[in-house]
Amino acid sequence: MDYVIKAPVQVSVEVKGTNSRFPVRRIFCVGRNYAAHAREMGNDDREPPFFFTKPADAVVANNASVPYPPRTSNFHHEVELVVAIGSAGKNVAKGDASALIYGYAVGIDLTRRDLQNQAKDGGKPWDTSKGFDHSAPLAAIHSRKDIGLIENGEIWLKVNGKDRQRANLAEMTWKVPEIIAELSTLFELAPGDLIFTGTPAGVGPLVRGDVIEAGIDGLTTLNTKIE
Repeated sequence: MDYVIKAPVQVSVEVKGTNSRFPVRRIFCVGRNYAAHAREMGNDDREPPFFFTKPADAVVANNASVPYPPRTSNFHHEVELVVAIGSAGKNVAKGDASALIYGYAVGIDLTRRDLQNQAKDGGKPWDTSKGFDHSAPLAAIHSRKDIGLIENGEIWLKVNGKDRQRANLAEMTWKVPEIIAELSTLFELAPGDLIFTGTPAGVGPLVRGDVIEAGIDGLTTLNTKIE
């Protein structure tokens, strides 16, 4: 029998107002970056930023549906500001970090909360709770040259038209330049990297049939449905 090995499909994201797309290289995520969310998860208000990852092919295009994932009965939404990296950098100073930003988008870090809690209790990695298929819905990326730097603005998420999460980006414990600077001491950042910057309080469960809207001031609203 002959085996055919195919190269992985390059995942890319729409760039708002252009005919081009942003090719996704890696996805990094910041944990517990809003004090109220840290408290609702039973943690201290402020601690050094920590990171986990998702595979690039976890990205789900805007307006596409998300299948309810297997091996969970406690499936949660977490709306986040996503930063797209456009320039390479390692050991970047906080004052220079914004120069690496290509643009911004609205994203949702979907989470199998029961598997995450089991991993926490056992001191195990979060991969199965965070990095599963279809776990990173993402709206169009807006380039920094078009909208400037984002430092504040309302961030929100609704399920079936009802508010679940609502806060301001200014409430982030670690600001975007601090996140980029810290992450660049652990990895050499490169064009195509995405950073999910953490979620505010109000995370909660999703079931099949739920319709989700998520937004951040000035960015394209993200829409998806759980099937």
